[in-house]
Amino acid sequence: MAKEESIEMTGEVVDILPNAMFRIRLENFEKPVIGYLNGRMRQHSIKVLLGDRVLIEFSPYDLSKGRITRRL
Repeated sequence: MAKEESIEMTGEVVDILPNAMFRIRLENFEKPVIGYLNGRMRQHSIKVLLGDRVLIEFSPYDLSKGRITRRL
């Protein structure tokens, strides 16, 4: 998948799950989605806490799970 094909949205972390996964409530959707940390965020030990606003990147094929690319 090319990088320009991804869909980016902002949301808020509402729950912390094991394995560096998070439940995120997006601005446009009522149902929360699952987000996992980007490899660079794991590599540089960037922490994501409850209530943080994050930028999440989705594949156009599956909008229920996305990759957290930035902490806002």
